[in-house]
Amino acid sequence: MKRFQCACGQRLAFENVQCLACGRRLAFAPERLELVTLEALQGDLWRIADDASGQARRLCLHYEPTGICNWLCAPRDDSGYCLSCAMTHEIPDLRVAGNLERWMKIEAAKRRLIYGLLALHLPLKGGGGNSMVAAAGLRFSFVAETPTRHVVSGHENGLITLAITEADDAARASIRETLGEPYRTLLGHLRHEAGHYYWARLVAGSGWLSRCRALFGDETIDYAAALERHYREGPPAHWPDTHVSAYASAHPYEDWAETWAHYLHIRDMLETAQAHGIRVSDTPGAPAQISDHWDFNLLVQAWLPVILAVNDLNRSMGLPDMYPFVLPPAALDKLQFVHDVVTGVPQGWPTART
Repeated sequence: MKRFQCACGQRLAFENVQCLACGRRLAFAPERLELVTLEALQGDLWRIADDASGQARRLCLHYEPTGICNWLCAPRDDSGYCLSCAMTHEIPDLRVAGNLERWMKIEAAKRRLIYGLLALHLPLKGGGGNSMVAAAGLRFSFVAETPTRHVVSGHENGLITLAITEADDAARASIRETLGEPYRTLLGHLRHEAGHYYWARLVAGSGWLSRCRALFGDETIDYAAALERHYREGPPAHWPDTHVSAYASAHPYEDWAETWAHYLHIRDMLETAQAHGIRVSDTPGAPAQISDHWDFNLLVQAWLPVILAVNDLNRSMGLPDMYPFVLPPAALDKLQFVHDVVTGVPQGWPTART
């Protein structure tokens, strides 16, 4: 995440709604990827303080009174919802104790996911292409288990469904232990499911498909049977030599989604390190700045020393590694493929979002 600052110079966090130094109202402007200082206009309208055009904007309806969101609506958008909140099609019953807090945690993670996707100029909205996924766009459903409804977290035709129990730390830790996953977070889970969307949106039926199959395997093999075998027998003994995680070995779809999530981890961690002026390197002359135009080798060269240092910092506090994975050459080849697909997407606002 980038570092933000108020018009008064105060340092700000991505989730802030008010500057603690000058008291000004703040909101995130997704088209600028910036947390901006606001000035009040008439009624419920605001303008961005440094916007010379003085264009009137509205706060997302989830900005207040619940405090779910701190984003601005798009210019001339009268729907009432920002880009991120408009993508949530179902929320849990907020009359149930604890559901508001769970939903808030999930939406906070989702906004970080959306920020990363916007920063990479990836398509979010529907309308482009001929597939059902492209037509529908990326959407989210956050729901609770009930006596009459069983919730299966996953992706289908652009809709990411997440059981809100994932927002309970104890429940997520139990799932992590049961499934043998050393790393399971809300943001990581959403990044993984978004990977399924982007496989269908960017790879399926495209010129990328043959290279994808050469690296990840044939995705047409029976998915349900592959998962059933994975949970019954566990991953193959040699999975650390070929995959980013044990679960990635279950099926080529999961291999892609896990690799996609790790790519977003790497990009966002590097951006955060850069924003804070963190540069750790065992290699003289290694680049200090992340760039949209880097080749993949430079990305890895900058990232590996940073994550090794962060893991050591965690260990010095008696905590688990922040990134408990070792990437073999085969996994790096897959990460490079994801990088090539991402950087090959047409860029720009708003064409990349149609």
